[in-house]
Amino acid sequence: MNASAKPGSALQRSPWLWPGVLTLGVLLLLTALFWPTFYSMAEVWERSETFAHGYLIFPITSWLIWRQRAELARILPRPDARGLIVLAGAGAGWLLADAGSVNVIAQYAYIVMLIATVWTLLGWRVVWAAFFPLMFLFFAVPVGEFLIQPLMGVTADFTVTLLQATGIPVYREGNFFSIPSGDWSVVEGCSGLRYLIASVTLGVLYAYLTYRSWKRRLLFSIAAIVVPIFANSGRAYMIVMIAHLSDMKLALGVDHYIYGWVFFGIVMLLLFWIGSFWREDDAPVSVAPAPAAMTASPGAARTGLVGVVAVLAIAGLWPAYAIWLASRPLPTLPELQVGPPSGWQPAEAFTTWTPHWVGADRQLRQPYRRGETPVMIELNYYATQRQDAELINSQNFMIRQKDPYWSNIGESLKTVTIAGQSRQIRQARLRGSNGQRVLAWQWNLINQQPVVNDQLGKLLLALDRVRLQRDDGLSVLIATPYDDTDPAGAEATLAEFAAAMEPALRQTLDRVDGQ
Repeated sequence: MNASAKPGSALQRSPWLWPGVLTLGVLLLLTALFWPTFYSMAEVWERSETFAHGYLIFPITSWLIWRQRAELARILPRPDARGLIVLAGAGAGWLLADAGSVNVIAQYAYIVMLIATVWTLLGWRVVWAAFFPLMFLFFAVPVGEFLIQPLMGVTADFTVTLLQATGIPVYREGNFFSIPSGDWSVVEGCSGLRYLIASVTLGVLYAYLTYRSWKRRLLFSIAAIVVPIFANSGRAYMIVMIAHLSDMKLALGVDHYIYGWVFFGIVMLLLFWIGSFWREDDAPVSVAPAPAAMTASPGAARTGLVGVVAVLAIAGLWPAYAIWLASRPLPTLPELQVGPPSGWQPAEAFTTWTPHWVGADRQLRQPYRRGETPVMIELNYYATQRQDAELINSQNFMIRQKDPYWSNIGESLKTVTIAGQSRQIRQARLRGSNGQRVLAWQWNLINQQPVVNDQLGKLLLALDRVRLQRDDGLSVLIATPYDDTDPAGAEATLAEFAAAMEPALRQTLDRVDGQ
């Protein structure tokens, strides 16, 4: 008696086994090709509790795809050359991001390349059927630190407003404020970014698993964004009030974090509990009728191998070019030299504050004086952009968080007039523990043009680098003391000094780059 095949075995094995194995192998090879990018994600997962959930994203995605195996088994995988277009575009984006050392964009491009590979080797119908699991991969990218400053501002605004509404007098300066019982500051840990990232990741996954309607999924996902922002502000107010009412004995040490996490946990439980009233996961799912037996075409294996070669060739082009760019030798650089501008004389340092710019190929810090007015200039020159030696870097800042002596009480972009021309600069107001106040202006010179927009600056430098043009840049920072009652006088001093320094800066760039 001949053994009969189990129902569906041909459906599940014949058309899927070979394409599935090829696709999995190519995805692993892509990860090897772009290992530095993948490892840069894993490094953040390791060191930051905010993004520790990244370890779970790939296993969760695999589980979500496994849940849909019956639906996927009804689709005959067919290679689709349109995926190569997306793959090439993502590869070009990765190259620009790598040239500009923008890890987040490079990591997003890597995820897009994985999805484009699935599209190319298995077809669009497979991508559409597994759309959410594939999109969920984007949560593996540790992104969101750019939200820290805005979230800190929201937290400070909300907390101060509630304190004033409660009848407690508040004196505020930037993200620092004082109440009768003590002084407070909204730091990075108070921004609520950790709560927001956790809420959005869990909320989106919960919405997908609990609802069938995309409208309900979207609404719950929006709630998972909005609720933690207001909840974190309420948490900050609650902690300040506990400390205030306990005569500054509670909510100042470890319990500061315990209260915060307990409060956040309660808020998230309430959000999921309320969302459960509209759940649809117990509703019957419409199942398409079983298709006729599917078999792979005779040339499917050959077509699949051609697709593999095309994917690896296109994907491998970008890291090969990036390695070649990185291997180019640095130019020989003389020391930075800037002559004193007209009317100004070299002087002794007037402040203990020093900016924090890292990795510069050449650096110069020089104080000047005109009469009784002191000014400091710091130049940081980057001959070419590379990892840990970048003109625009998150590690370049005015003051580090929790500095024991200095506080940044306000930083923003400001339009000023220098030498009769209107331009933007980055302005920071700094306060020392000794009462000294310093006003600082900063901008970058890229291709001899002033740039303060970090995104535009990164793009210009990356384009110059991949086109084998000069990708050097100079950070210019000037500072002077200011009186809190009259900062306009300090602004006028900086504008005059910047105008006087421009000819010397142009000569410095001509000398340092040798052209």
